[in-house]
Amino acid sequence: MSRIAFALLVAVAAAAPAFAAESSSGARSMLVFERGTLLSGPTLSRIETGVFTTSKRIDPAMLSEVLEKAGDALADVAGKPRCTITTYSLRYSTVGGSGEPTDASTALMLPSGKDPACQGPRPVLLYAHGTSPLKDHNMASLRGEAKLVAALFTAQGYIVVAPNYAGYEGSSLSYHPYLNAEQQAADMIDALRAARTAMVKLKAQSGPQLFLTGYSQGGYVALATQRAMQHGSEFKVTAAAGLSGPYAMARFADMVFGGAPSAGITLYLPLIATSAQRAGAAIYSKPDELYESQYANGIESLLPSRLKPRELVKQGKLPKRALFARDAQPHLVRTSYREAYLQDVAANPCDGSECMPANNLRKWMLKNDLRNYVPQSPLLLCGGSKDPSVPFFNATAAAEYFSQHGAPPTVVDLEEQDAPDDFRLSRLAFGLIRDEVAQRAKEEAAKSGRSVQELLMENYHTRMAGAPCLLAARSYFNSLLRQDALVAH
Repeated sequence: MSRIAFALLVAVAAAAPAFAAESSSGARSMLVFERGTLLSGPTLSRIETGVFTTSKRIDPAMLSEVLEKAGDALADVAGKPRCTITTYSLRYSTVGGSGEPTDASTALMLPSGKDPACQGPRPVLLYAHGTSPLKDHNMASLRGEAKLVAALFTAQGYIVVAPNYAGYEGSSLSYHPYLNAEQQAADMIDALRAARTAMVKLKAQSGPQLFLTGYSQGGYVALATQRAMQHGSEFKVTAAAGLSGPYAMARFADMVFGGAPSAGITLYLPLIATSAQRAGAAIYSKPDELYESQYANGIESLLPSRLKPRELVKQGKLPKRALFARDAQPHLVRTSYREAYLQDVAANPCDGSECMPANNLRKWMLKNDLRNYVPQSPLLLCGGSKDPSVPFFNATAAAEYFSQHGAPPTVVDLEEQDAPDDFRLSRLAFGLIRDEVAQRAKEEAAKSGRSVQELLMENYHTRMAGAPCLLAARSYFNSLLRQDALVAH
């Protein structure tokens, strides 16, 4: 189906829940929107191997060189590549935050090579990426997070399906349904459906094992997808790993509005608010009820953006850091909105599913809190207990809930260097990356006058914890694959 034809279908389907046309004979035909349909692709993606160089595929020797250029710690974490990586882009049908038909795109990363790990039916990893403020975010380009995922998983023999999400590269949706658990899970499932169709075309063999993981926003999306897949029989999840995700949304939101905003919250909140509003949560009657007037105009269409966050701040579209009024700094949220929120916190204390807030934003956060299902497949939760962006209590609170309901997950705190478990290498990697970041922080502090600790915390979530948690997920999944192999023999 062409992009124009699909756009017409979306327009018609959005105009009416069921569009019907009557023929001359009186019979009625129905235009049906089918989720997970492969709309275009698979299209071979060129992989960035340097500042000015790209390649159709990246072999183990080339990947080792790319990783070494990115830093010794990253190369150490990834391990020796075994497979050549080829990446494809494809576009598929899915839904938006209010169930409206739309489209999105995904990367499909395939391993190949002479190593036995690269041949035959391969396990599938469905990967959910972390928060991106940039609308052109594209996992198929293998930049940043995508490069790490490819190095840790595809280069070791996993087929990776990594959606960009509705609202990002390859999608016609004008916004992103951020942390909308039902939509994000549907998006992931639709990407996997389309990827299966694409794999048949490419003659790629997938095995029976299906793993779910993701970092930050993606950690949350991975668990939401696990929950959704349990409701049907179409997919059987082998295991899932949530990495530094905001699973305890109700507690997280109350903490933020209570006076402990997390790092990056001036980006996260507009994404959450627009997502809620588009889903019909009615968290405000108009934007300047929530936002200060200088930021309200245009904020609903601001993120994800074509501009980097520092440009948005420079243009006065977002404050640099301040969420609430303090020390006369420009701030994002109106004091009256915060006060109304806190009044509801006092009247209706809430931490989990058994509460009834009256405030619509709190209702939305509670609806999307993931402490409301019981995992039916093995689950790993990884993070760092000093994370200033997504506090570690999200993992411990979720683990407590799951344990109380008979499904205790494996929990990894990267800060517990002497913990007696199977994740020593992940913690070692965390230490190596932390040392590398600390050295750079010292050099920057000497130039900028900022404290080393401030610079370290600024890099904790984005640069220090991600790779070690992904390594923990790979170790966890590999151990289950080994168990399957032993049973088979």
